[in-house]
Amino acid sequence: MEHCSHCDKSSEGNKAQGISKELVDPVCGMKVSSDSQLKYIYKESAYYFCSAKCLEKFKAEPQKYLEKKEAKATDSVSNDKMYTCPMHPEVRQIGPGSCPKCGMALEPVVADGTEENHELIDMTKRFWVATALALPVFILAMSEMIPGQPLSKLISPHIRVWIEFALATPVCLWAAWPFYVRGINSIKNMSLNMFTLIGIGVSSAYIFSTIALFFPSIFPDAFRDAHGQIGVYFEAAAVVVALILLGQVLELRARAQTGEAIKKLLGLSAKTARKIFSDGKEQDVELSEVQVGDLLRVRPGEKVPVDGVVTEGKTVIDESMISGEPIPVEKFKGSKVVGATINQSGSFVMKAEKIGSETLLSRIIHMVSEAQRSKAPIQKLADKVSAYFVPTVILISLITFIVWAVFGPSPSMAHAVVNSIAVLIIACPCALGLATPMSIMVATGKGASMGILFKNAEAIEQLRTVGTLVVDKTGTLTEGKPKLTTIEPLEGVSKESLLSHVASFEKGSEHPLANAILAAAEEQSLNIEKAEGFDSITGKGVRGSVKGVEVLLGNKALMDSEQIDLKNLVSKAEELRVDGQTVMFVAIDKKAAGLIAVSDPIKETTLEAINGLRDEGLEIVMLSGDSKTTAEAVAKKIGIEVVFAEVLPEQKVQAIKRLQGEGKIVAMAGDGINDAPALAQANVGIAMGTGTDIAMESADVTLVKGDLNGILKARKLSEQAIANIKQNLFFAFVYNFAGVPIAAGVFYPLWGLLLSPMVAAAAMSFSSISVIANSLRLKVSKL
Repeated sequence: MEHCSHCDKSSEGNKAQGISKELVDPVCGMKVSSDSQLKYIYKESAYYFCSAKCLEKFKAEPQKYLEKKEAKATDSVSNDKMYTCPMHPEVRQIGPGSCPKCGMALEPVVADGTEENHELIDMTKRFWVATALALPVFILAMSEMIPGQPLSKLISPHIRVWIEFALATPVCLWAAWPFYVRGINSIKNMSLNMFTLIGIGVSSAYIFSTIALFFPSIFPDAFRDAHGQIGVYFEAAAVVVALILLGQVLELRARAQTGEAIKKLLGLSAKTARKIFSDGKEQDVELSEVQVGDLLRVRPGEKVPVDGVVTEGKTVIDESMISGEPIPVEKFKGSKVVGATINQSGSFVMKAEKIGSETLLSRIIHMVSEAQRSKAPIQKLADKVSAYFVPTVILISLITFIVWAVFGPSPSMAHAVVNSIAVLIIACPCALGLATPMSIMVATGKGASMGILFKNAEAIEQLRTVGTLVVDKTGTLTEGKPKLTTIEPLEGVSKESLLSHVASFEKGSEHPLANAILAAAEEQSLNIEKAEGFDSITGKGVRGSVKGVEVLLGNKALMDSEQIDLKNLVSKAEELRVDGQTVMFVAIDKKAAGLIAVSDPIKETTLEAINGLRDEGLEIVMLSGDSKTTAEAVAKKIGIEVVFAEVLPEQKVQAIKRLQGEGKIVAMAGDGINDAPALAQANVGIAMGTGTDIAMESADVTLVKGDLNGILKARKLSEQAIANIKQNLFFAFVYNFAGVPIAAGVFYPLWGLLLSPMVAAAAMSFSSISVIANSLRLKVSKL
């Protein structure tokens, strides 16, 4: 660490000031205060310094000091990151390594976009070394097939074999070393996998050839050709290693592409925020310094730093990163804003409400990561086959060796060795294991880019089978932002008094109806008092007192339970409900005082989405806590025939169970806290991202934009993903079932057809690559 001559003095000063938050000077490594005036913004990040000298050094060569800082950070935290296997998500460990079950390289549970792919770097280096050495070995081995045999004239067969040994040894001992380690671990863990087969195959070819080179006299005639020579297979072993390494490199690169969605999401977040302090001063601070309740200024062209609400100003924001929709959204005082979205026009001030892992972007990243690492039920088939596949292949390889050794043509033992090795190499079940997880990872990433978040792989598989879609009314079919449309007081009660009492009741409530009532009261500049003795009566309404006067607000059931005579309000309420308005009765001091009604506009996209879903063969059912008249009025406007109205939260669950009892596979779409139990009960719960956190946690699918068209897209993505998985499994099964008999020499008596271990290795690598390439095809598929 470079020493700073000013550190000691600065340290004493900082102690005297009492630092609340410590940062590190990137030049000298000393801890400094975030209150330091010595600050420099570089690439949207703020850096603090203990002295002007350190600041000047950093300005001159910022990258030099940042690289040092990153190297130290990597050393200190690299071993703390959790890694998992893409094929076996239940396998987790701290730090990189290989899976004890399948031997594949582990990946970070949540990629942060900064980590190096050490496995890819290592395999690439081994591949190039193996290729550089295996190519001349192959040319030497095939020299007699070159017209004119120029190499045979220059190099004697004996010397040629020694050269092959010298070149193949580094390939088989160093380049192939990870295969042996993973193969041995698979035997130790009693979880035989592709590396078991590769390890046995390559080591067998190399060891046999080495013994034949050093001790040729120990072999019987069955191993010798017509010239009395014992065949060596250094070229087969070396080329097989190079080809398998090529497959590993291409596979690792392709696997890295499946994580691009996460990396893109991570790259969206802002690096700094412009904080407004209590004295009115503004200063750019690190995002980690932002606290809930802080006021932040967002200027045109900047990213919204965290989730919050606009407190001052008006603007237009590009929210395509969370919704997938390119049309900017207008924001004004009271509007919610989401971190990482882009402010396009005006400057505004916002209050931070969610920071760190609580922001929508962080939750999206977490959900996508978890979904990508989950297992789909369809994978059980591949898992069952894989459990028996490797032992079966080893048995087939042994049988192949015995049959060729006993019944094969001369040299029978040589044929037995080559063909048994070919069986081991071509039957590696890598493609079988990759078939499902690759498609799931690509599908979840594609969904996230479109504002569709799958909770797990099971949700992707299940969604395509849904036959009945149950939708909540408020916030799902409608905007969820109702407006007060009717105030109907009884004689002796003024409209202002009625609205003032109701607004006092709804103050502090987060219900959309409450917001509509409060907005209307504020427009009329009415006094809003503090309600006391507030009591919520589930499914009926609320009670309490305002300035000593008892107030009841709710539906007819509440009024009946309190024996309130509603007089002619019932007929008026029915008229309003027929028009699609939601009605609430008001009673003051045990007497009916009037009613208020709000109407919630139907979303512009609802009708189009409902028609599209119906065209897909789905039965649409509306579920609502509203009155039957209001619910049916809304349903009629959008063409929904089956309506369950006036249902309490627990009755929503019963309605889902009733449909399931009829043998239907049911999806439920909702956005409120009262929808959470029903979302959990449904075969597939779909939460509108514009709703509550509880609804999103209970759901299997979250539509970030809250648009029913997202269900249509999610269903089509589900269909494409499962079709893709089935294609992958078909490729893997057909390849193995066709390749093993050819490698074993089953067709040799008929057509003289045999398979070289080198061809087997190329075919095995191609099968894995074809599965991954087919999975990546999902990224460009149209919905």
